[in-house]
Amino acid sequence: MLPSVADILAVPVVRAGAPELVGGGSLDRPVRWVHVSELPDVAKLLVGRELILTTGQALASGDTATVTYLEALAAAGVSGLVVELGTYVSELTPLVARTADRLGLPVIALHRVVRFVEITEAVHRVIVADQYAELEFARTVHETFTALSVRRASLAEIVQTAAEMLDASVVLEDVTHRVLALTARHTATSALLDRWETTSRLLPDDDPDVVPVGPHTQRWGRLILRSAQVPGVRARMVLERAAQTLTLHRMIERDRFGLHRQAQTGLIDDMSSGRLSSERDAVALAAALGLARRARYVPMAVDVAAATEPDPVARQRRTAALLDAALHGVALSRATALAAPEHGNRITVILALTRSGDLDIALTTACTAMLAEIRRVAGIERAVIGVGVESESLLDTARELGQAAHVAEVALALGASTPRPFYRSGDVRLRGLLSLIRDDPGVQHFAETELSALLRHDIRNDTDLTETLRRFLDLAGNKTELAKRMTISRPTLYDRLARIERILDVDLDDGETRTSLHTALLIRDLVGPR
Repeated sequence: MLPSVADILAVPVVRAGAPELVGGGSLDRPVRWVHVSELPDVAKLLVGRELILTTGQALASGDTATVTYLEALAAAGVSGLVVELGTYVSELTPLVARTADRLGLPVIALHRVVRFVEITEAVHRVIVADQYAELEFARTVHETFTALSVRRASLAEIVQTAAEMLDASVVLEDVTHRVLALTARHTATSALLDRWETTSRLLPDDDPDVVPVGPHTQRWGRLILRSAQVPGVRARMVLERAAQTLTLHRMIERDRFGLHRQAQTGLIDDMSSGRLSSERDAVALAAALGLARRARYVPMAVDVAAATEPDPVARQRRTAALLDAALHGVALSRATALAAPEHGNRITVILALTRSGDLDIALTTACTAMLAEIRRVAGIERAVIGVGVESESLLDTARELGQAAHVAEVALALGASTPRPFYRSGDVRLRGLLSLIRDDPGVQHFAETELSALLRHDIRNDTDLTETLRRFLDLAGNKTELAKRMTISRPTLYDRLARIERILDVDLDDGETRTSLHTALLIRDLVGPR
């Protein structure tokens, strides 16, 4: 951090000159360099934030020349003017003081003779040392976060590293202001998170302590520094580098599918992607891997909720155990299957069932056995199976795996209290669909765009118009019934609805508007309390 004018006046060689502030006010201005000059037009040689040392020759040419000289220095962004009295001027006149105050330009008089070269040497030594320290800090920041990227550190570790480098609290949140990771410094975590959503919503994206996270067109979060004690340049440097590392982390994790790709994995991938287009070849290859011929094929996806495992090797082992458990369950039900890991918490399965008998009974038997085995895997907390449309074509079944995965993910997000052996697409509705996509930045941006103005109004005015809107939409716009349930008069309700319309700039009688707002509220509910 650059020294201020006050810091320079405290240097012993400057104090020896008995400095006196004549005018100009604050001495907090940073000084980039110290320049010695007697030229009256020196301002045109400057670039800003210099401290000018002079014996006052430019101030000895009359009042007009003096004012012009000071105005030129102020316009050039000079941090201050130090005048040694005695050679050209014996004192600084009230005109100098008034002009300095008007311009906000600190003017200091030295009442004793000093050697300007000693001042420049002392100050430049401090400035150069500071610049070297900043370069060293920048190098450390670069090397530290590069190392975190190379070894694929977790979100929490990246945030913790930023907080430790700044010795300040740092929070990573998503676009709905839900905290994803944090490290609290010099405060309790509970205190840091107290009324976090309210605090965060009032922080604009251009705040110096806020840095967006994610590619420029797909922002998915923000890093927020919660301290006023960290120098701005260093804080920005660390937060921006941490944001880059977090962005890279998410890109890598999102694309790390199919770690243990073996023969079954390769075959399923070839069939579902269309690289294998011959039904006969597909059946032959599948039979060689143990899948029954002349069967009814069912596309399935198993999704699990599991304890967080930061170790990538441990995650791979759990995925392998999940795969083994599912195939063991299939064997216990006297069926056959192909299976492949899609990512750490999902596997896809093509189940072969005999063409005779009741499909649902056979499917229930197989899924029940699979779930019983999967739940024995360490770390698995809950598991669901999504099922697509069955077919006698193996290639058609493989192409339906995506639909099965969609159903499984929705079913897991719904968290039903009485889970079923399997779920089909008809078992999930709009809330299930939104559960599936609630963490998508685009969906979160949609909800924020629809509701942010009303949420800010409620925060600032201690009102609850958002809840009024929710109940209005839940009742499909029935104002009479809503007034009755809220135990308020209809004129009062009409006034609240009119205020909501003004704040959001919408027409609540418009069907599409109601659908849009209702969807945004459902997304907000699914994101959970903050």
